[in-house]
Amino acid sequence: MKVTWLTQAGLVFENENATVMVDPALSHFEKLKREDREVKITPDESFIEKQPDIILITHEHDGHLDLETIERIIASCEHPITFISPKNAYAKLKKLGGRHNYVMLNPHSVWSERGITFYAVHAEHPDPAAVGFIMDDGERTFYISGDTLYNYDVIDEVLELVEDGVDYAFLPINGRGNNMNAKDAADFAYEIDAKVAVPVHYGLFDSVNPESFDFDDVLILEPYRELEI
Repeated sequence: MKVTWLTQAGLVFENENATVMVDPALSHFEKLKREDREVKITPDESFIEKQPDIILITHEHDGHLDLETIERIIASCEHPITFISPKNAYAKLKKLGGRHNYVMLNPHSVWSERGITFYAVHAEHPDPAAVGFIMDDGERTFYISGDTLYNYDVIDEVLELVEDGVDYAFLPINGRGNNMNAKDAADFAYEIDAKVAVPVHYGLFDSVNPESFDFDDVLILEPYRELEI
């Protein structure tokens, strides 16, 4: 499996069967510029051309459900895309229409496509529909928490789905809004028995150091740089 971090919560996973995007977003860069805020990462728009088979959206906030970016991806894609999202985001995505497949996946729901099984997991978030996702490609499991705070119900739900611990856990660490900070994320990773923890959702306009993520096996991704895992 190859993974690329698109900054913030955005990710791309690629194997021989599928290209899966998570929360692809570019419009927040423009928003920060309009607000005259320092942007610490230069955006790379080349992922727009990635030809995703599946796009996962964790919730409807515009840093995650960026309709402008999604419309650009659709325009460049040569085949229909399956969009998997919880109900609030689903309602907005469905309006895009076209030949694409729109799947509503709420907590405790499952969808399988292209050799990958997707499980929706509750997220501790003001949007009650917000979710994280567990992806199982038959060899390894990947947990993408989305925006969430440390919460025992979320931990229990992950452990119910993957009893022996997820292989990779992608967790927010910027401690802003509804995200865990690095300490809470590390504790969360231990609680779900993650084998490898991957910090995300930091660095765009904050000074969070991923080295502060104190976990046994941490994988620090570089923005927009593809990595085989």
